[in-house]
Amino acid sequence: MHLVGIKELKDKLTYYLKLTQKGDRIVVTDRGSPIAILHSLDQVENSAGLEEKLASLSKKGMLRLPAKARKLPSFEAIVVAGKSASEIIIEDRR
Repeated sequence: MHLVGIKELKDKLTYYLKLTQKGDRIVVTDRGSPIAILHSLDQVENSAGLEEKLASLSKKGMLRLPAKARKLPSFEAIVVAGKSASEIIIEDRR
């Protein structure tokens, strides 16, 4: 595990990213106080956020991330008479 300040991390980012690819963990500090940990995507914890888990799956080749972040087009809700889809599904399960 390596301790590195923000300025040094910015100056030598490529070096530290190569260390993480090899499996090392990098503790990033701000004025001596730890603020973040950089690690390889192979070491994702169960408590990781959605983006981190998706990135890990992408690295393993299990999915492909989109090339660009896009906004979904707006849509208009369709109003239908009768029961909602969730009510129909719940009735079908009984």
